[in-house]
Amino acid sequence: MQQRKAHLTKEETRRYTVTFWKIVLGCIAFGIILIFSVGLGLFGTLPSFRDLENPKSNLASDVISDDGVVLGSYFVQNRSNVRYDQISPNVINALIATEDVRYYSHSGIDFKRTFTIIFYNLIGKKQGASTITQQLALNLFQEEGRAHNVFKRFIQKLQEWIIAIKLERNYTKEEIITMYLNTVDFGSYNSFGIKAASQTYFNTTPDKLKPEQAAVLVGMLKGPSFFSPVRNPERSLARRNTVLENMRKAGYLSDPEAEELKQTPLVLKFRPINHNEGYAAYFRAVLKKDIQKIFEEQNIKKADDTPYDLDRDGLKIYTTINSHMQKYAEEAQSEYIRTLQTQFNRVWKGRNPFKGEAEILLEQGMKRSDRYKSLKDEGLTEGDILKAFNTPVKMNVFSWKGNIDTVMTPMDSIKYYKLMLRNALVSIEAGDSPSVGYVRAWVGGINFEHFKYDQVKMGTRQVGSTAKPFTYAVAIENQGFSPCYQAPNEPVTIDGWTPRAYKPIPGYITLKTALAYSQNYVTAYMMKQVGPTAVVTLLKKMGINSPNLDPYPAICLGTFDASLLDMTGAYSTFVNHGVLNEPIYLLRIEDKNGTVIYERKPKVTVALNEQTAYAMTDMLKGVVQRGTGRRIQYKYRLTNPIGGKTGTTQNNSDGWFIGITPQLVTGVWTGAEDRAIHFLSTSQGEGANSALPVFALYMKKVYADPTLKYTKGDFPTPKGGMSITLNCDAYVPKSVTDSAGVPATEPNP
Repeated sequence: MQQRKAHLTKEETRRYTVTFWKIVLGCIAFGIILIFSVGLGLFGTLPSFRDLENPKSNLASDVISDDGVVLGSYFVQNRSNVRYDQISPNVINALIATEDVRYYSHSGIDFKRTFTIIFYNLIGKKQGASTITQQLALNLFQEEGRAHNVFKRFIQKLQEWIIAIKLERNYTKEEIITMYLNTVDFGSYNSFGIKAASQTYFNTTPDKLKPEQAAVLVGMLKGPSFFSPVRNPERSLARRNTVLENMRKAGYLSDPEAEELKQTPLVLKFRPINHNEGYAAYFRAVLKKDIQKIFEEQNIKKADDTPYDLDRDGLKIYTTINSHMQKYAEEAQSEYIRTLQTQFNRVWKGRNPFKGEAEILLEQGMKRSDRYKSLKDEGLTEGDILKAFNTPVKMNVFSWKGNIDTVMTPMDSIKYYKLMLRNALVSIEAGDSPSVGYVRAWVGGINFEHFKYDQVKMGTRQVGSTAKPFTYAVAIENQGFSPCYQAPNEPVTIDGWTPRAYKPIPGYITLKTALAYSQNYVTAYMMKQVGPTAVVTLLKKMGINSPNLDPYPAICLGTFDASLLDMTGAYSTFVNHGVLNEPIYLLRIEDKNGTVIYERKPKVTVALNEQTAYAMTDMLKGVVQRGTGRRIQYKYRLTNPIGGKTGTTQNNSDGWFIGITPQLVTGVWTGAEDRAIHFLSTSQGEGANSALPVFALYMKKVYADPTLKYTKGDFPTPKGGMSITLNCDAYVPKSVTDSAGVPATEPNP
């Protein structure tokens, strides 16, 4: 056998060398062509410069109180942007030290790190090579996320490089790192971006994050679930310490600082965010529907003519709600209604409230439930569904001591919730304030997680005796009656209708006394004098928009339904010198760039003359000073000038109290979901017991807060003085006529 040549010939060497360089140059050319093709979008459209300026991301829309507090957000992903100066340097340092230590020296791609990482990966030490800028490119513009296919991932990496270079050309390093921190995912608790993560895990803002807290959050970026401080605290702690060590190596922490922080335990203030969280949950739900309706009716759209999406477009929604007052309102409700519920449970202990006509409530409750609809969709018969509703299952139910995990039949849960009292409160700025008409607090129910229906605006209930002041206002305004006019407190019949009375005061009494003690006979007598048409006209002028507001005599006793918002707004007319300032709760909406896209204009209507309005405030003060609302003074020690009116409907189904002060008008309603479920005695079910205490507790908290600056002064008298006599000791009867022009008689005082 011929011996193999030991050395290559010159010709072979030249040929191999040429072949080698052809391969190298071919690869380079192929790479250039491939990158050029990726840049042209042949493997998928790359973002334009406009896309870079306006990156697509799901930004939460914030609902902001009048005092600058974020009450809550609308979101698909709970993501809110912050500026660079709103981020703690600890976060920036931890991120750079861990993810991209040469961040300030590269131009989007760290080639030195890339080739180093390739070597590490070849020897089995898997590491990532993406810079912060490349990771931002992936977060912003790769909607499908990190590809798993090797070829697709290679193309995706080239796209990241191109986008990263574009980002570096068009943004500063500070802007890039801010965008990155605004777009990263911090786990499965609706925490997208550094602002949401700070709130969720530490209940703070990004600018206040300490080094050890920043290290926890930056550590999560390697695997939000794997290094979750909630689900995997031990892993999170170890990862946090790794980040702290990286900060030490990078010179952001001294050796002693790093060692001391590593020894600290993992301390969280975990507060997961969802749509049920935050203040004013009922208000935010109503507001969202209102805004969507406004956008549709006024054709408010984005620059590209697409509709705004409250869950994705990062709007700033500025409202009139005061965060302190909202907190006090929710606290007042919680403090009293839990006590009232105990009273209510005691009333029905050992009794069956679902007998007779009330039995239908259980069937209605069953058929309205999601469980029933789901079983119906599965094709179950009514018999099978009823059987399922009487079979015990695990469930979570609301209680005033906290949610309870229990086992009960779905039918028993319906009974449980039917016997749960509901309550609502709304408070409106009034008087001479520049913010007159602003809604300051809105509590639509007792627990938004379990009871979604809003009782401030969406729900309407029979108003009872809170309707009485409107009849008296018509009598004073239209026909010259005085609050000191004495009327017979005896049964009266109007067109075949004769009202009943609770504890009537015998003889002739003044209109002041009749309102103070909520006397039905005198109210009906005055209705006979003024006529129902005039009362309906005033009710509508004062903002009551009820579907069953027809001119029939019984409306003087509140047989019509109205919302708490409308009734409270109407009472504010008395305090506003006879002017209805339609309640406002939405001020303006800005897009994510701060451009105002909607601004609410106030609506003002003159409903009463100033003297009549003042006379009514004086009569309403009498309710608190000596009438049905007097427990405000003797029990709750609120002795400053306060007026109001209690309301109790038939069978004690609804309890109302609407209170007025020179600067605030606050309405409270209490009742069960269905009117057939109610207190059995008026002493417990009347508005003075079921609604007034919530008002009193709320006002005590408001007055105790000096930052709110609500005074305890009296209602200002009309600037032109009063021709209506309010001091009944000085009253001289004068002739008045009823609606038919017939003189009304009055005994000598």
